[in-house]
Parts: sequence; structure tokens; C-alpha cells
Amino acid sequence: MKKYVMELMMSGLLLVCFLLLSRQAAQVSGNMKIQEDNRKVIAVDPGHGGADPGMVGVSGLEEKGINLEIAGKLERVLTDKGYHVVMTRKEDQGLYDSSAPNKKSQDMQRRIAFLEKASPVLTVSIHQNSYSDPGIKGPQVFYYETSREGKRLAQEVQESMNRKLLPERPRGIKGNTSYYLLKRSKGTLIIVECGFLTNPEEAALLQKEEYQQKVAQAVADGIESYLSSRK
Repeated sequence: MKKYVMELMMSGLLLVCFLLLSRQAAQVSGNMKIQEDNRKVIAVDPGHGGADPGMVGVSGLEEKGINLEIAGKLERVLTDKGYHVVMTRKEDQGLYDSSAPNKKSQDMQRRIAFLEKASPVLTVSIHQNSYSDPGIKGPQVFYYETSREGKRLAQEVQESMNRKLLPERPRGIKGNTSYYLLKRSKGTLIIVECGFLTNPEEAALLQKEEYQQKVAQAVADGIESYLSSRK
């Protein structure tokens, strides 16, 4: 009888140990899956929005709408490639409270907070450029001047855009230390200026869905090339 009780207790103890180990293994597996998924998260930030039109180009063309259109197409291209994409905005609205005394400041702070929470492997902020000379045009990618990974990502995206969009005078990447998102982001972030809204020809192109899709595809291909080089 005593031997039977001891065997029963040992069996119960072994069962408890097995259950605990199974739970721990499941948690480790789940954590590994989360970490693996996080490595595939890409953030897309359509610049401006809401009360902030961004750059106003020829014929009153507002940057915020072009940014959103291209960012939405980029999200779909990246999703089709198997990445999980998060966007700072999906509508014509800013990331600020209507009662905020400084909407622009709050908007930028919330974009950074959003990125910190999402913890993406990289972030692409979509914008449009401007210049006093209406003859200037072509896409250009900015990165934080001291960021090695930012520079590598910027180079891949710039080369892809130059190759696929065929600008008359291909531009090179440019380091920057003053743009808020570049300064404040803890991760790898680039700002993609898709074109100049002050150039009539490029402004017309940037309003066409077909060209917006080409821009999105070029940016996505550059991102994929960068991520492939990191493996």
C-alpha cells in the first residue's frame, strides 16, 4: 500500500513537471514567433495630413494627399511581398488633438511614439519636395547623417528609384541632422522625397495612379534589397 502511494505521488509530480515544462516551451516558442514577426514589421509614414497640407505646389497641389496615395500603394506592395506593414495614418488627418496649441509639434511627437510602440525593422516616411527653381526635379532620399543602417537603406532605395523612375538627372542620397523624425527615431528611418511639386512636369506625374504605383514599387524593391543584404 505504501509503495503504491509513493508511486502515485511520483506519477503526479512527473505530470506537474511535464505540464510546467510544456507551458514554458510554449511561451518560448511564442516569444520567438513574436520576435520573428517583429523583424518583418515595416512602418510607412505618410507625411503631414489634416490641417497640415505640407508642401503646396503648382496649381495649389497639396503634398499630404500625394503622400497618402503613394504610402497606401507602398503598403499594399510590401504586404504582397510578405511583410507586416503599419501606417502612422490612413486618412487625411494629423496625429494631434483639435484643441492642441501646437498641432505640428504634437503630431510629430505622436509619430515618434507610434514608431517606438510598433518597433519596426525600418521606417519609410513619404514626402514630396520643393525648390525655388521650378526646373529642379527627381526623387531624393534622406537619412540621419550618423546612421550607418539609415545610409545603407537610403542608398538601396535611391538606387532603385533612379533605376526604375529614370529621372533625367539622377540624384544621390543626402545625410541630415535637422529633420525631426530623423533626429528622434530610435530605429532605422529614411525620408523619401518622391519628387518636386514645384516642377510642373513632375507634379503632373505624381498625381497619376500609374506613376504613384511605380514610385511605390521602386521604394519597396529598395527596401527588399536592403533587408536581403542584412541576412
